[in-house]
Amino acid sequence: MAPSAFFLPVGTGERFCILHPAASERRKGCVVYAHPFAEEMNKSRRMVALQASALADAGYAVLQLDLDGCGDSSGDFADASWEGWCSDVVRACRWMREQQPGPVWLWGLRAGVLVAAEAARRLDFPVNLLFWQPAVAGKSLLQQFLRLSLAAELVGGNSRGAMEALRRRIDGGEPVEIAGYTLAPGLALGLEQAVLAPLPATTTKVIWLEVSSRADATLAPVSEKTLEALRQSGSTVFARVANGPAFWQTS
Repeated sequence: MAPSAFFLPVGTGERFCILHPAASERRKGCVVYAHPFAEEMNKSRRMVALQASALADAGYAVLQLDLDGCGDSSGDFADASWEGWCSDVVRACRWMREQQPGPVWLWGLRAGVLVAAEAARRLDFPVNLLFWQPAVAGKSLLQQFLRLSLAAELVGGNSRGAMEALRRRIDGGEPVEIAGYTLAPGLALGLEQAVLAPLPATTTKVIWLEVSSRADATLAPVSEKTLEALRQSGSTVFARVANGPAFWQTS
């Protein structure tokens, strides 16, 4: 069956969704996808669409949704908040559980992993988690994003104190514009405080996949430490490094 597009009502807005119906007669469950942050969402669309199609062929119904202020959803990125993004994914999971049989999987990429993890904590039913290139803490992702503005300052010769000035504006409740995105404090501070572990006891399985251009690459020490914490929390964990390009990056 071909994917279908629709708008899912969420609070006072609507979230654009693409539903990939399970192709197999033996349906295995459903998957809700949480996309990464800012331009990484656009760069990863093709790879995500290919994976969603493959999962549908394998018997999983897959829901891709654009979070508040992203893609074709209602709202502006400048007004988006971390709380709103997590609520979007929770609503999508509940909708999928009502519509589709079988276990629920939350699939996140990069910052979407942190959104998926927080959504899992708020759900009152068991979920499994598929993590692509997981960010174990949002603080490092926010710093990487803020450095895009710093790079522009370096080109213009105005780098001194640029990062500190950005932080003061965000901490003071003022939005900042970076690489064409207006970042609101409610989104920036929520991302900064987000951490991956621990996960709720209702999380049963975790699949952790990282990508490296090196054929002999292994998991990073911070990943191994987080995986051990997930195992101790009771989750069954599978982790692997796949050889390939960093498809979510601009360059």
